[in-house]
Amino acid sequence: MALTPDDVVTKQFQHVRFKDGFDPDEVDDFLDEIVVEWRKALEENAELKAKLAAYESGEKKAAEAPVVSEVPAPVAAAPAPVESPAPEAAPAPAAAPVATTTTAGIIELAQRLHDEHVAEGEAKRAALIAEAETEVEKIRSEAAAKQREESARLERERNTLEARITELRTFERDYRAQLRGYIEGQLRDLDAKATSADSTPVSAIGL
Repeated sequence: MALTPDDVVTKQFQHVRFKDGFDPDEVDDFLDEIVVEWRKALEENAELKAKLAAYESGEKKAAEAPVVSEVPAPVAAAPAPVESPAPEAAPAPAAAPVATTTTAGIIELAQRLHDEHVAEGEAKRAALIAEAETEVEKIRSEAAAKQREESARLERERNTLEARITELRTFERDYRAQLRGYIEGQLRDLDAKATSADSTPVSAIGL
């Protein structure tokens, strides 16, 4: 089945979530431009077909003209008493070739105009398709570039967080080691004081 501008206008697409895609408004605007140009081409094609049909109708009428022109021939031959009537009747047969040549020229011109308009329409369609493909490729490139930039940014943030976590773990390990050393030192001091108090003579205490 041939595709028409109305098919493009009424076409519905399913929305896909959580995937990369294009801006629906930009796609709709671009499709509207394609439909406008397409309809112009179709209108021009219909107009050319109508002109060609009119030219063909004129050709048929011109082809029938020699049959009608043969009726006046006996009238031209009526003044028989005149000595030289022959030169006056001579131009009559030449009318048909002139009319046929003119009609053929008109048809050839119409065909040429039709071919030119068709070629122009095809060129416009090819240009629109090429422009659409270029725009799609541009959008894809921009989306890919944005995705790469976002991935690089997330990678940098991940590396920064991992470095910060490593620093915090190192700080925690050092802090625990220092705290353990401090507590163990305090315990050693307490043990030393307790030992010295046990070894002091009673007389030194003053009892």
